[in-house]
Amino acid sequence: MIYFSLMSAYALKRPLTVEQKNAFPGYSDILAHLLFHRGITDSETAGRFIAPDYDRDGHDPFLLKDAEKSADRIIQAIRANELIAVYSDYDADGIPGAALMNDFFKRIGYANFLIYIPHRHNEGFGVNMDAVEALAEKGVKLMITLDCGITDVAPVARANELGIDIIITDHHQPPPVLPAAFAIMDHQQIDCAYPDKNLCGSGMAYKLVQAVLKKERFGLKEGMEKWLLDLVGIATLSDMVSLTGENRVFAHYGLAVLRKSPRKGLVCLLSKLKINQKYLTEDDIAFMVTPRINAASRMGLPMDAFDLLSADTDEKAKAQANHLDEINNERKGVVAALVKEVKKVLRERHGEIMPGVIVLGNPDWRPSLLGLAANSCAEEFDRPVFLWGRDGSKVLKGSCRSEGRTNVVEVMRAAVADSFIQFGGHKHSGGFAVGNDQVHFLDQRLNEALEKIKNPAAEEILKSEMLKNISDADPLIKDVSLVSVAEIHVDPETDFIDAQLTIDDVNYRLHDDLNKLAPFGVGNPKPFFLFKNVAPDTVRRFGKTSDHVELVFKKANGVKVPAIAFFGATEKWAESLQANQSIDLIASVEKSMFRGRPELRLRVIDVVVK
Repeated sequence: MIYFSLMSAYALKRPLTVEQKNAFPGYSDILAHLLFHRGITDSETAGRFIAPDYDRDGHDPFLLKDAEKSADRIIQAIRANELIAVYSDYDADGIPGAALMNDFFKRIGYANFLIYIPHRHNEGFGVNMDAVEALAEKGVKLMITLDCGITDVAPVARANELGIDIIITDHHQPPPVLPAAFAIMDHQQIDCAYPDKNLCGSGMAYKLVQAVLKKERFGLKEGMEKWLLDLVGIATLSDMVSLTGENRVFAHYGLAVLRKSPRKGLVCLLSKLKINQKYLTEDDIAFMVTPRINAASRMGLPMDAFDLLSADTDEKAKAQANHLDEINNERKGVVAALVKEVKKVLRERHGEIMPGVIVLGNPDWRPSLLGLAANSCAEEFDRPVFLWGRDGSKVLKGSCRSEGRTNVVEVMRAAVADSFIQFGGHKHSGGFAVGNDQVHFLDQRLNEALEKIKNPAAEEILKSEMLKNISDADPLIKDVSLVSVAEIHVDPETDFIDAQLTIDDVNYRLHDDLNKLAPFGVGNPKPFFLFKNVAPDTVRRFGKTSDHVELVFKKANGVKVPAIAFFGATEKWAESLQANQSIDLIASVEKSMFRGRPELRLRVIDVVVK
């Protein structure tokens, strides 16, 4: 999360006027308030948001450029019994997409296909030349890429030479020169008319399946493809895409399918993690399932995660669930040590004054782990971070993460032309490869690139606008009022505090209202609330190593309301906070189903000790 101090004041979204409230007949005041500040200004639009509809809110797959051409080529390959290769990325977007295509082909009774997921460390991101040649030797005639391929000009050209048609399905930003593929399905293409530009890689794979089935169902019953939405849901919730538009449909229905999915590997993994599948949430996916899928490629073989999602026996499912959990625990330790080393080097090199873009590398660092380290550094130092290491083929590769305001792909594009061998990604995250002769100039070039594209007065403009907003009438853009005098850090883009509540306001009626807005994520953030001048009855640390903090508050009627700060023991406020001490608390409201017992509680975001 990106923070800045708003002149020692809370940034609260302003209350609705009577007229604005009246636009939401039948809605509680808090739900109307939250909907309004999400850009929803009437009850009809609110109804559509609260109750996504698969048929109403989805889009025709043939609106995607090359979707019909892609569907025709796949149908042709099936009828001719050609060997089809599904080539996916190795992360928690690409791997569910591979499992989705695997399920699709099996459901329609087509067996002449294979799944190829490149090794993150030895092969790197995207389609590579060696893989293309190996697949050609196996007799592959059609390759479908998932969540990759849009920048792979040379490997696609080689595939053409070897007689392989390539259908690229991707969602990353296209380069100026596209690969000469048979077809390219990527809604980011300028000439693609698809109305939603936010689908993830597995979302694009699902649209491809929809396109095929609109032309030929191969005996599959109408609507059976919806059972694939558990995989689309995992990917959509994992890939940090905006949970609005069609992604809200995928996330909503994906969770519905996940809660009753018979997928053996998933059932075993959730059981091992002590997550009740019936009450599975987006947080369970993002914080528990996703890291274990990603651990497969970061620590070993990405096919291990694919094998979990496609396991067809209880024995295989249990073995893969145990394996992924073990290597994820190993990953935690390795990444923690790496993050500590990176931050130590940064502070030794720059002290307290970090450059506009942080660039750091070490040939001994493993590129597959650098995205996690870059993300941690971007959060702590509030600026884009580029970290590089050396992969198994001795190529210097890295990951970059944004602090939330900077488009890292734009920064890479603005750099000197020969700065990178290859790069790509999203607005807030990306990857790159750099030559040995250019890596020493990377720091300077990226900082120069940032200067080209940024508005140096942006932060000051933002702060002055926020002050001006107090008396401004535009409700959707200027919705901030300043109250209180204590220091709280908020994200200027998304993390204004939604409303002020009391502990007595925390009840299941409130939770039910909030739950109507779920699933939460990018583009639909979980609501944050301010509780002023509250005093916890008890304060305690818990967990095996006492890493977590629990504050327990009491309502006027004596009912207890716990507030949990996971890994909060290292926060400054936790060092001195005692029972019955007055604080200002920022928290979200959630229902825990730990060990099957429902408990309404607060999740601590920040604390100011009086």
